[in-house]
Amino acid sequence: MRRTVADHQQAVENLLRQCWANTPGGRVAGAALASEQLPLNQSVGRVLAVDLMAPMDLPPFANSQMDGYAIWSDPNQPQGVDLPKSTAYRVVGTIPAGSVPEVLLEGMAAPIMTGAMVPSGANAVIPIEDAVPDDFGAPGDTVMLPPTAAGSFVREQGSDVRRGEVILTAGTLLNAAHLGLAAGLGLTQLPVNAKPRVLLLTTGDEVLSPGDPRAAGGLPVGMIFDANETLLRTSLEAAGMNVVRSLVVKDDPGALLELLDQFVGVSARGDTAEPRCELIISVGGISAGAFEVVKQALTQATDHGQVDFGHVAMQPGGPQAAGTYRGIPFLGFPGNPVSAFVSFEVFLRPALSTLIGAPARRQRVVATLEHAMSSPAGKLQIRRGIYSGPEYESAASVREIGGPQSHLLGALAQANALITIPAGVTELQAGAKVEVLLL
Repeated sequence: MRRTVADHQQAVENLLRQCWANTPGGRVAGAALASEQLPLNQSVGRVLAVDLMAPMDLPPFANSQMDGYAIWSDPNQPQGVDLPKSTAYRVVGTIPAGSVPEVLLEGMAAPIMTGAMVPSGANAVIPIEDAVPDDFGAPGDTVMLPPTAAGSFVREQGSDVRRGEVILTAGTLLNAAHLGLAAGLGLTQLPVNAKPRVLLLTTGDEVLSPGDPRAAGGLPVGMIFDANETLLRTSLEAAGMNVVRSLVVKDDPGALLELLDQFVGVSARGDTAEPRCELIISVGGISAGAFEVVKQALTQATDHGQVDFGHVAMQPGGPQAAGTYRGIPFLGFPGNPVSAFVSFEVFLRPALSTLIGAPARRQRVVATLEHAMSSPAGKLQIRRGIYSGPEYESAASVREIGGPQSHLLGALAQANALITIPAGVTELQAGAKVEVLLL
């Protein structure tokens, strides 16, 4: 395959939509979503599985917005007439927050604290600083209070949320405010969509996991430590995925197929079981080299599915693979760490946001380029950058770090943004406007 970036983005989204909608407990619109109940403090960043209805009114009772005096104010008082500057009221017992007050008779004023229940017979609160004297009197004292409209400084029952009202819709990406609302309604847990399960494979005979005993005396000559497993695993988990396993796979096509079969529910005897993953991601082994293990294995196993290998007009991240293995969606990313990371950010992350509501979409902004840049024609360029947000009397700006090479992990670690240079642009001058994806 040879695709534009937009075409491959759509292909990845369509692949996941079709596969996940057709599986038991599917994960996209139109399917019965698999869900689980989680405590509130574990639900931030998760996607609400069903519409959430308020089990009670909020506030649950009319309460005072101020420290002051609760009184009865005639709601039928005509407007535009001369009213007395103040009226004398007889002070009754104080109403603290958390108490149930007695009925208030007309002509009486009850000292009331912020959040306390407004008594039956009262419909307004006058702040203490407007009273004469401006402190709380004892029962039997007289206090002079100005006229006020009915409802003043009273939080009416249900004025925030009504019982039975839909307060959060299915698909909401839960944040602290959502969970605070749920807690205020007395909820202790929420139904959220289960995380899609991912098998993550990095490939290459030259790759060692950090901590591998073979590197106990130092990294063997010709070997490298695997950065992709950690880079992709943390990216996937931060995006709301459940990485069930992450493994280094050697350049052995047969062993790779055996491993895949274990996770898609096929035993060596041909028995089938429930798949242990809903997405497979490989890193490396998909390009034009002599030992491209993923490409070799999956082009041999055409009876188990169809995975297309080709190139996308993007740098880094040109080689891409997409298809299915025994009905499970399969995505192959190139092996250089920056290429793999950019592939995730450009192709998989936005598809997840669209299909399952998580993660939150990356913010795209326009910034001024701090220096000139050049770019090869015909490919969308994704460059690492350091973004400086707008400040007083200065616009947002960005500068490249590390150049175009796709192996520079040090530059990626310093970057807080990805600079996008369209495929038809070969030269940019300092001061040019560029689109930036904030990481």
